[in-house]
Amino acid sequence: MAIDSLDNQLEILKEDILKMGSLLQEQVYKSNRSLTEKNMELAREVIEKDDILDQMELDIEKKCLYLIALKQPLARDLRFIGTALRIIVDIERMGDHAEDIAKIAIDLYEQTYMKPLIDIPKMAQIAEDMVVTAMKAFIDGDVALAMNLVAMEKQVEALYNEVFRELLSYMMRDQGNIPQATSLLLVAGHLERIADHATNLGEMVIYVVEGRRVDINVMSRS
Repeated sequence: MAIDSLDNQLEILKEDILKMGSLLQEQVYKSNRSLTEKNMELAREVIEKDDILDQMELDIEKKCLYLIALKQPLARDLRFIGTALRIIVDIERMGDHAEDIAKIAIDLYEQTYMKPLIDIPKMAQIAEDMVVTAMKAFIDGDVALAMNLVAMEKQVEALYNEVFRELLSYMMRDQGNIPQATSLLLVAGHLERIADHATNLGEMVIYVVEGRRVDINVMSRS
């Protein structure tokens, strides 16, 4: 590692972050399937692989600190490494939300759903797409692509509000629905948080490329 150039090490760092992002995408996808299809094998796989995400975060963090300490990067390279340190935290947290969804899927396994799951899978698909978009924007340094995350997050928020209203009506109709409705509302909340974190990644892309910290939701309204 010591003889490698900084450029080579940055490429390796990008590859490592991309692998972490790919695993996260898989975790979001499988956690949703475990819930909608009542697939306990997938749910347990998501829970087990969360440890892999945690370890990847630690390994990438070590590489970033090595590059800062021994390679003494400047300007955009330093911004990239510093941003990488923040990005892996967001990825790890998104992984935690996927794991929590898998745990809820296990808790609900023996229950018949009070209604077909429609909006929650839609939220999950958009959240997964946001992860893919955010990671591609980061790797390619594509600010325009990062800005696409704003509209996607708004879709997730709209679906969350719909899920909330619908589940609330089920709880008001029959108190026996409260435990399951509460669990499903937690799932929707986890998906909304994944979307929020993905939007954070978009803001970090702008920082790496342009050197400025922004709220892309505010930018989209200007």
